[in-house]
Amino acid sequence: MIYFAQWKVWLIAAVIVLGVVFALPNAFPAKSVEGLPNWVPSRQLNLGLDLQGGSHLLLEVETEALVRERLENLVDAVRQTLRRDQIGYTGLGAAGRQVTLKLRDLPQLDKARDLLRGLATPIAGVGAQLGAILGGGGPDIEVETAPDGTITLKLTEAAVLEARRKAIQQSIEIVRRRIDETGVREPTIQQQGAERILVQLPGLDDPDRVKRLLGRTAKMVFRLVDATVSVEEARAGRLPPGSDLLDSTENDSAGRPLQYVVRKQVMVSGESLVDAQPSFDQRTNEPVVSFRFDSVGAKRFGEVTQQNVGRPFAIVLDGKVISAPVIREPILGGSGQISGRFTVQGANDLAVLLRAGALPAPLKIIEERTVGPELGSDSIRAGTIAAFVAVIAVIAFMFLSYGPFAATANIALAVNMVLLAAAMTLLQATLTLPGIAGIVLTVGMAVDANVLIFERIREEVRAGKTPFNAVEAGYKRAFVTILDSNLTTVIAAILLYQFGSGPVRGFAVTLTIGIIASMFTAITLSRLMLVSWMRWARPTTIAI
Repeated sequence: MIYFAQWKVWLIAAVIVLGVVFALPNAFPAKSVEGLPNWVPSRQLNLGLDLQGGSHLLLEVETEALVRERLENLVDAVRQTLRRDQIGYTGLGAAGRQVTLKLRDLPQLDKARDLLRGLATPIAGVGAQLGAILGGGGPDIEVETAPDGTITLKLTEAAVLEARRKAIQQSIEIVRRRIDETGVREPTIQQQGAERILVQLPGLDDPDRVKRLLGRTAKMVFRLVDATVSVEEARAGRLPPGSDLLDSTENDSAGRPLQYVVRKQVMVSGESLVDAQPSFDQRTNEPVVSFRFDSVGAKRFGEVTQQNVGRPFAIVLDGKVISAPVIREPILGGSGQISGRFTVQGANDLAVLLRAGALPAPLKIIEERTVGPELGSDSIRAGTIAAFVAVIAVIAFMFLSYGPFAATANIALAVNMVLLAAAMTLLQATLTLPGIAGIVLTVGMAVDANVLIFERIREEVRAGKTPFNAVEAGYKRAFVTILDSNLTTVIAAILLYQFGSGPVRGFAVTLTIGIIASMFTAITLSRLMLVSWMRWARPTTIAI
């Protein structure tokens, strides 16, 4: 026990030195460490929303839009399928979660039913399994017929559940990509409830811009302009079945949005985009967005432009026409640019949206809170005071209880705080107000191991053992108890992190790191200091 291998001493010293090096940047203002060389540790603790201020948003995914979109696509597919096989019908339309139509010729009922059943797609995933329990599962639509020739295509419950599940997962991923593009550090993005997403953005400078980015679906498609009918005829109600009358993002001389009649068929989808960057048009010097397709999208884009030279090609974003340039020549390179009287910021935001991908369904902001930096500063001040008082109280208690022996425990406590700050900085863990509570709790728990050791040494001294044997027995016999108590606390903290939300996780992180650091300082560092003193002083009695 008295002997410490030289490599152990150097290892302990190295851990402490590294802890000081990585924790030191937190003692200086953020701007003073930004210009340091890359090889110098300059990372600082990430402060949570409640400490540095920022925005708290609760978003709701409008999954019913997915149902409406699926029904619209189903109506179009039914129309094309029946026309291809020359089956007459009337009253084709969607309502609720079903599509209905009525055949003109009853003998064709069986043939039409079989054709329409072929439009169903199989469902797979958790939603399908739950749907099967509720009586769904299998294909995503059910086809029912009536003796009068009415055919009903219903979306199954399993299809709706699976669509919602996928929409939430995709929305969380795309929200994360969009926010990452804005440069916000350590955002919290997680599912809350069945159809909601919680977004917390610490230190956000421009919350309005983020709300604009998150509020747009950014679903971009390329569709041909329908030249067979004028806008005036479409406004008068003479709109062909396969076309839409869409507003433009530009206005006419009277200040009203320009309108275009475009075909419903999507020629090229924005899902094929692999990159989008803001740039400037070389001829007009106006801000534009340059885009590039993947190999499949580039091939399709080339085919469409090759087959429709001389026709207007509408670029539609979220149901509005950004621009409708005429195809002058085939575009075979798989890249192009979007112009639409953008500002520099507008072009940059559109590029961000296109790079991140389109949301599967619109997002609605149902709750918004802003935490000012002043409130965060108050929280930091209160937490710092609480931690300082806790440290002073623990140090005083240890000196009153164990006299000079408490010096090793108190030095170990100080090193424990340094290692805790260094570990959180190195891992880039976010410090929240509950995290400060975890630090305060760690201060008390950090000396628990020393209390157990010192009490055990007291018992050994009372039993008549020499100082060296008493210290050796105290550390050896208290080790198992210390390990068990700390291990159970770590397990509880891990469970808190696994099943808790953001603030609870912050508490669990600081508590876990603090306990691990206290195991090192109490069992290893304090032991080294005590052994070194005893080898130097050779005491005949212990004043503990």
